[in-house]
Amino acid sequence: MTFVSGLVVVLMEGFCLAGPLEEPGDLWGQAMHFKWQVKALLPIAVVLTTGLLMFGWVTISLRQTDQKQVLLVALAGAVVICAVLLVVLAVLVQRPLLELKAKIARLRKGDLAVKVDFADRDDEIGQLGRNFNDMVVQLRENRDEIQRLHQSQISSAEHLVSLGELAAGLAHELRNPLAGIAGVLEIMARDLPASSPAREVLSEARTEVANLNQFLSDLLACARPRTPELVPADLNETIEHAVNLARQQVLNRPIQIKFTRSEGLPAVEHDVVQINQVLLNLLLNAIQSISGEGKIQIRVRHEEATVGIEVSDTGHGISSEHIGDIFRPFFTTRGKGTGLGLSLAQRVVRGHGGRIGVTSKLKEGSQFTLWLPVSQTQTIAAEAMAGIHEQ
Repeated sequence: MTFVSGLVVVLMEGFCLAGPLEEPGDLWGQAMHFKWQVKALLPIAVVLTTGLLMFGWVTISLRQTDQKQVLLVALAGAVVICAVLLVVLAVLVQRPLLELKAKIARLRKGDLAVKVDFADRDDEIGQLGRNFNDMVVQLRENRDEIQRLHQSQISSAEHLVSLGELAAGLAHELRNPLAGIAGVLEIMARDLPASSPAREVLSEARTEVANLNQFLSDLLACARPRTPELVPADLNETIEHAVNLARQQVLNRPIQIKFTRSEGLPAVEHDVVQINQVLLNLLLNAIQSISGEGKIQIRVRHEEATVGIEVSDTGHGISSEHIGDIFRPFFTTRGKGTGLGLSLAQRVVRGHGGRIGVTSKLKEGSQFTLWLPVSQTQTIAAEAMAGIHEQ
């Protein structure tokens, strides 16, 4: 009887440890919401109690010489209890787990219409089933949303391709007339006397023609990007060339441009012309962001298979509301400029298998960082090895 008392205590603890109700005010639900362990123990407790009572009754009714019959009755009771235990575990635990395993296998194959049938049970296993069904519904909704966004992006990409082709054709058609206009202005400037006030107007017109020509060149580069010609070259020399060109723009301004060559830097596979254009664009942007005295610093960092180029300045910085748009084509916060420079820079860097990022604070300056792979072959091999390790 001591064992029966202990079993009753376990059952009472199981009742007390019943899971939280979805509706605490529902007294009937509170009475019926038990853990699955309790449901498994209830039939066993009933069978065990009945078996003990029968065992006690048989023992009392039989003579001492009938011990074999008593042992047979005890053995039969143990067999019955084990059978009940196995049946209960199979029905309450194993069957839902096997069903859940089969549904997960279907879910892995992409079937988002699966649903477990034991979700209506009022215990932890039923809660597990409800959570699984809710998860599948959420996955299905997320998939539909992703498909909708993907279709929208495809339509937008097709629209942008059409606009890019139109812009490229328009830019190509406008460059020839602009070249003719520039030639006429050059001839007119030579023929005018040195004291003529029209020389100043011609100078401004030639400047505007040059700006338009540069805009059309950027537009063509954006619409029809050139595939980079990657060759192993000294990145220090590429940076130094861009720095020397930028220093010509600040000869009469109190702006320092500092660059220290990185010793021991390996040859980096890159398109010298394209990376030089990217760095020059970043340096010119840094110069324009400094209104008075300031400093621009270029640093090079070598980390394993990548090289980082940091271009930092002490300019006016970029506001947090604009920093997410600076790489978008035609976006600019200045009155002058095409808004294509950073977009082209990002495209060139990505074409090299690298990335570009920016950090900035208003009135403190900005820092652009370019990460380029030292070797495209090493990068592909590293990605392949990473994929093998993941598998």
